[in-house]
Amino acid sequence: MKKLFKTAAIVAASILLTVNFSSCNKDPQNTAEEANMAAKDAIIKQYLNHTVYPTYANLANESDQLVEKLEVLKTDKSQANVDRAATCFLQARHWWEMSEAFLFGAASDFGIDPHIDSWPLDEDAFNNLMDSPNMIAALATDEDGMVAGEQLGNALLGFHGIEYILFRDGNARPVDEITDDMVTYAVAVSRDLRNRCFQLEVSWNAEAPQIHNDLMEELELNTTMANGNTYGENMTLAGQAGSTYSTRTQALQAIIDGCIDISDEVGTSKIGKPHTGDDPTYVESPYSQNSISDFYDNITSVKSAYMGGLEDDRDNDLSVHSFVKDINPELDTKVVNAINTALEKINNMKAPFVNNYLDTTAGEAMEACQSLSDVLDEAKAALNEK
Repeated sequence: MKKLFKTAAIVAASILLTVNFSSCNKDPQNTAEEANMAAKDAIIKQYLNHTVYPTYANLANESDQLVEKLEVLKTDKSQANVDRAATCFLQARHWWEMSEAFLFGAASDFGIDPHIDSWPLDEDAFNNLMDSPNMIAALATDEDGMVAGEQLGNALLGFHGIEYILFRDGNARPVDEITDDMVTYAVAVSRDLRNRCFQLEVSWNAEAPQIHNDLMEELELNTTMANGNTYGENMTLAGQAGSTYSTRTQALQAIIDGCIDISDEVGTSKIGKPHTGDDPTYVESPYSQNSISDFYDNITSVKSAYMGGLEDDRDNDLSVHSFVKDINPELDTKVVNAINTALEKINNMKAPFVNNYLDTTAGEAMEACQSLSDVLDEAKAALNEK
């Protein structure tokens, strides 16, 4: 009895020592690293689910609606239908501009950005097209938009081709100025635009609607990376085998890179080229006079990417903003203030931009966007510290 008790006590003590030894040898550094990786994973997930995916879903849906509105206009050419198509155009345009903080990925790799958003429209080429009965006939039977997409070229495609048909001087164009051939062209271009917006959605989100996936397969448009993943899957796998991001930090830096690129583009090119006199013809959305809204939406896309989601679907705690704040609160405050200042300066620009690109308010907005790009570059570098 006594011997048995002694043996049991020794076993119990051994177990206790083993447990205590394991607990004491739990590497605090490993624990901190695991927490760090989990925090980055959560930010990436939030970014995809609450910024990228809903933005592209809205863009896909609105571009599909635009096709429908233009098809109705083709069968019933009335001012009311022009107005409806114009309103729908602006809604689709809004979601495209709201996506420009993440033009990296499918938009650049598959050439979608220049395909659907090149400007200015080549009006000489457009007039030649209108004088080509054979090309108009081909567009009239272009049920899936592939003729337009493959034969017209970027300077006649996308948003600005459709904008040219639907708008003049900031208003919906009078219906009596729109010929049947112009509507035929707009319908074909809208179908190609829809295809490319679907391609963006499917290329990022593995759970995009099946009907959108089916159209991509039917048209044989690429929707995966070389590694076979969608762009969303690739980012989710950051730091793991199969991802182009060797670390999670690289994925967070890619998010900021997208913000830097569009902030710089708005300041240096979209506002800067006309304002500085470098290229006065380089005015985005001149027919709808929607330029300032475009710029504002571009910087709003930066805010969504940095702050953790679209405005009505945001979690600041799961954001690049929160992560940078933990590293350097003062730097994060600079970024947030720079975003808000850029938005304020753009909102204060004298409208319409196409008639007022030399105004001092345009210069102030240009400088604010350039300052935002610079401070975002600092935030990107700071991510290496954690």
